[in-house]
Amino acid sequence: MTERGILFVHAHPDDETVGTGATLAHYAARPDAHVTVVTCTLGEEGEVRVPELAMLAAPEADQLGGYRYWEYRHATEALGVTDTHFLGGVGRWRDSGMMGTHSNEHPRAFWGADVDTAAADLVRIVRERRPEVLVTYDPDGFYGHPDHIQAHRVAMRGAELAAEPAWRPELGEAHDVRKIYWTTMSKSLLAAQFDAFTGASDNPFEGAGSVDDLPFGTPDDEVDACVSDPSAAERKAAAMRAYRTQVAAGDWLDVLGEQLAAEHAGAEHYVLVKGEKGPGSGPHGWEADLLA
Repeated sequence: MTERGILFVHAHPDDETVGTGATLAHYAARPDAHVTVVTCTLGEEGEVRVPELAMLAAPEADQLGGYRYWEYRHATEALGVTDTHFLGGVGRWRDSGMMGTHSNEHPRAFWGADVDTAAADLVRIVRERRPEVLVTYDPDGFYGHPDHIQAHRVAMRGAELAAEPAWRPELGEAHDVRKIYWTTMSKSLLAAQFDAFTGASDNPFEGAGSVDDLPFGTPDDEVDACVSDPSAAERKAAAMRAYRTQVAAGDWLDVLGEQLAAEHAGAEHYVLVKGEKGPGSGPHGWEADLLA
């Protein structure tokens, strides 16, 4: 059976699980699909949510990136994904932190990377793996994090350059990705999460009166695809547990991993921005297969 490739480009370890974990697990289990994950940084500036590991944080021992590397390995193993890459090699680009912070100006900060330079490393992977489908963030990085925005830029530029035969032929034979999706969340799923997060110790929706007050989310009739797989949801929850530094008992990520993933069958939503939409179903005609 010929495998059909699907490539995910993410910013930090845990993004692959939180945003697309059920989708990754679903396709990793399919004999006709090959899953590749490219992660752009080690997540060195992440928040350490477990007190006994607090000294790993960037302002302290600055060892969080190495720890998250191993969390990432355990998480992707739980998802069944074996083809993983750090853009340019492990540690090439550093987590940029948020806009206006000192970390954003670090000489290796991903936010400051020349887009074509970073994209060249992705071009090599695209031309080697030759995926039919690429999945990444929207231009706002879903919620505005600089590394998510930069991952979007690098992914889109990398897909463009990979298709140009005259551009860096030493990186391999040109390949045109057939379909490109941006991750999103449907307004209906956000509404369910809005209620579920009410009891979380660090509700990410605090201060919002309703889903319509949130700066992200896509109306259901503007969503193009929804991958939903109950067995994949269980593997996503297991992968979430691998991120000890990022997920503490009772916080919103714990709620997401243990409750919502199972309740909503691991439903993850996408907007198609390149290629032809496959067959859809349900009231909004959502695709169920990104490879369709």
